Amino acid sequence: MSETREFVAGPEDARTRLDVFLARHMPDWSRSQIQRQIRSGMVTVGLEAVYKSGREMESNERVAIRAARHELQAVPEDLPVDILYEDGDLLVVNKPAGMVVHVGAGVKSGTLVNALLHHIGHLGQLSREGGELRPGIVHRLDRMTSGLLVVAKTDSAHRELSAQFKDRNVHKTYVALVHGRLEREAGEIERSVGRDPGHRTRMRAGGIRAREAKTRYRVICRFPYFTLVEAEPETGRTHQIRVHFSSIGHPIVGDTLYRAPGRITIGGKEEKTLSRNFLHAAAIEFSHPQGGGKMRFESPLPGELQHVLERLEAAG
Repeated sequence: MSETREFVAGPEDARTRLDVFLARHMPDWSRSQIQRQIRSGMVTVGLEAVYKSGREMESNERVAIRAARHELQAVPEDLPVDILYEDGDLLVVNKPAGMVVHVGAGVKSGTLVNALLHHIGHLGQLSREGGELRPGIVHRLDRMTSGLLVVAKTDSAHRELSAQFKDRNVHKTYVALVHGRLEREAGEIERSVGRDPGHRTRMRAGGIRAREAKTRYRVICRFPYFTLVEAEPETGRTHQIRVHFSSIGHPIVGDTLYRAPGRITIGGKEEKTLSRNFLHAAAIEFSHPQGGGKMRFESPLPGELQHVLERLEAAG
């Protein structure tokens, strides 16, 4: 049975590290065990999951920790995985829509991590820097978003790649089909992104603990009722591209969580919208963690998204 423990920070806890605060309230747990829970996404402050042990507390903040030490485990599973590149430090994989990146609350199997652990087998390893449930995972893609991910094999590679993301030296390009007609051929959306107070799984422009966020975009092609864009997030907030386009009245096709219509019109015929988001991580560029050489990878649109474009083009 899992157990969730909750604590409220008092005035005396202000500016105390999260792991230290929890260790004070959980004498039956070691600090290293608590830190693993934090890294694995099992700790929330307010409504937001926190992954950094050194995050400082504020007075009156409510902390919840999932206290089941062995409830979840990332284990190898024989699942298909599309690996574009691999060496001793990292892998670059092409994630399909519908696959969750790592094990977590409500997801115990079938993830990209499960597939990678099987691929690595007994002869290799994935970095443990991100926690026991997220081995190798430096960054993530939403479940219904497809495309490129870089995965770390060693802890040193993980730290170096994480630093590149933090310093905004990793360049990612997405392709998205949005509802409506964007007025400008290119532009920037600069709106902070935080947790939606009314919907635990959704983010919003503004919101709880909002952090600055910027997305650049350019129009690739226009169709009746839709615009195909290339988007480059300058920051890496949760659901950033989805939130940004929804916030300006152009939600991504298929993204009903962010107010996209449940039905679309192609060639004058109305039909049910896509079963996934029309959002694809099409390119990623970074420096190799050993030696610093520039690396760039590209991924074509998946067949189901390409088919939608072909239908739109045929409809004129």
